[in-house]
Amino acid sequence: MQLSKSEEELMNIVWKLKKAFMKDILEAYPEPKPATTTVATLLKRIADKGFIAYNNVGRSREYYPLVMKKDYFSKHVNGLIKNFFNDSASQFASFFTQETNLSKSELEELKKLIDNEIKKK
Repeated sequence: MQLSKSEEELMNIVWKLKKAFMKDILEAYPEPKPATTTVATLLKRIADKGFIAYNNVGRSREYYPLVMKKDYFSKHVNGLIKNFFNDSASQFASFFTQETNLSKSELEELKKLIDNEIKKK
C-alpha cells in the first residue's frame, strides 16, 4: 500500500512526533499550513490504509503510527529495485553512485557501509 505525496508529508510529521493531536500536527506543518479539514481528511485516509491509528482522549484523538518509517521506505526502495533495475541491487547501486554526483567523501562513507555489511555476512 502506497501513500500519496501529501499523505507521506503528513506521515513524516506523525513519525517525527510519535504521538500527536491535530493541533500538534498542524503546528508541525511548514507555512503555508493546510486547512484543518484537509489534514483531517488525510488522517482518515492514512488510517483507512492502516498506517496510523488513534486513541480517543476526551473529545480529541491522539494519532500514532502503526507502520514504522524504516519499514515503509525499505519496501519502497525494494520495489524500485525490482521494477526499474531488474531486481538487481548492483544495477541500482551502479546507477545511484554514478547519477547522484556523490562527493569523494560520500563515496568513501558508502564504501565503509558496504564493507561493514560484507563483514557481517
